[in-house]
Amino acid sequence: MARKRKIVEEVQILSIADKGLCIGKNTAGQVFLAEKVVPGDLIDLEVRKKKKGLPFGAPSRFISYSDHRQEARCEYFGDCGGCKWQNLTYEAQLQQKFTLVQDAISRIGRQENVEILPIIGADDIYYYRNKLEYSFANKRWVSRKQMQLVGEDNFDRDHALGFFAPGVFYKVVDINTCHLQPEPSNKIKNTLRSFAIENDLSFYDRQKHLGLLRSIIVRTSSLGQVMVTVVFGENQADPILSVMRHLSESLPEITTSAFMVNTKHNDSLFDIPFKVFNGPGFIIEKIGSVQYKIGPKSFFQTNTGQAKKLYDVVVDFAGLQGEELVFDLYTGVGSIALYCAQSAKKVVGIDNVEAAIQDANENATLNRINNTEFIAGDVKEVLHSDFQSQYGIPDVVLTDPPRAGMHPTTLDVLLRWLPKRIVYVSCNPATQARDIYRLSEKYNTVRVQPVDMFPHTSHVESVALLELNI
Repeated sequence: MARKRKIVEEVQILSIADKGLCIGKNTAGQVFLAEKVVPGDLIDLEVRKKKKGLPFGAPSRFISYSDHRQEARCEYFGDCGGCKWQNLTYEAQLQQKFTLVQDAISRIGRQENVEILPIIGADDIYYYRNKLEYSFANKRWVSRKQMQLVGEDNFDRDHALGFFAPGVFYKVVDINTCHLQPEPSNKIKNTLRSFAIENDLSFYDRQKHLGLLRSIIVRTSSLGQVMVTVVFGENQADPILSVMRHLSESLPEITTSAFMVNTKHNDSLFDIPFKVFNGPGFIIEKIGSVQYKIGPKSFFQTNTGQAKKLYDVVVDFAGLQGEELVFDLYTGVGSIALYCAQSAKKVVGIDNVEAAIQDANENATLNRINNTEFIAGDVKEVLHSDFQSQYGIPDVVLTDPPRAGMHPTTLDVLLRWLPKRIVYVSCNPATQARDIYRLSEKYNTVRVQPVDMFPHTSHVESVALLELNI
């Protein structure tokens, strides 16, 4: 006999949480996590289980709808695992993200009297991504709504190219039009899908780890250049050649193309070599006056327009006068380091990905920037006494760590060196706030600038300026 699920009445949805979820409270003050709602909804909640220590569920009934609701633009919204907040007005998205940063600084960082600047929104809330990766799958996700409209038997279930359905690792939502990347992104994806089906090329099976076509990565630049990288799941020379040749011949918009063969059981590509099929093997992007060479495996900010706004905030917070020694921790391809170099005496960038450091050095050469140096290695291991002896103590530290934040050892080094300013860029306000609290032993958090890099998602970038208080 099925267990009867608990219904909690009158849950007011208050704010967004991670991965498209929301936080709500009932009249008794109990806190819940809910899906398929937006801030401002009033619902009866059907509790299913616990998630992150909180009762979690979905609406059994909407008592009233939020004033901030809107119709989602994308026909795949709710099925696709990409956008989470297309049904929330952009003004409400910005307010929610601002509040998320504000709460993290005060609650986790325990910082008072910090100036949280108004969030910097995006000029373009659609077609803003310069990179998208579409996945092939031999199992297509079909929603109940689609089944009701078209009929359960009227779908090609063996060929899907798009994005994974939420919580399902082997089924893909077949996407014809995605509104996140400008053309020719959709044209490239749809052309390849049609060619593959017409020529009976196998789509990847993530349960059996078999199949020729695994994924396709499309990169575009504001300079009009397009790079396509096809990832194959099997090393079959003739079919691979036919796919790459068809893309080059049928889509002249593609300025360079490459491919990889990944026969592993995971999708990581860092250790997979690529082969250039056509063109130079890279595209050029430009932010401000700095050009960046981007290859098939380069890490680069996905929203070019917002990246410039973000970098301008970093330069402003750093307060460089031209005589400073700057360390850029987790530098990646050196994008922020190179952007700041013209205002500093010297910038030293550190990152643990050797390919990224190679890109950084090539980009420095491309821009004829001579006052940067890039070092490959784990940040927490590189920052030892010999490093200090060789380079000195920095005046300013820029840091843009992964979502997990900075390692405690790195924080200890900063508290020993005591640079005048730390500019902390983060894609995770919670771990940024945690690290700020640790650094508050010697530093005042002066101001924080939220930047929305990814409209319609729960992600928000946060830039914090910390100044030495002794």
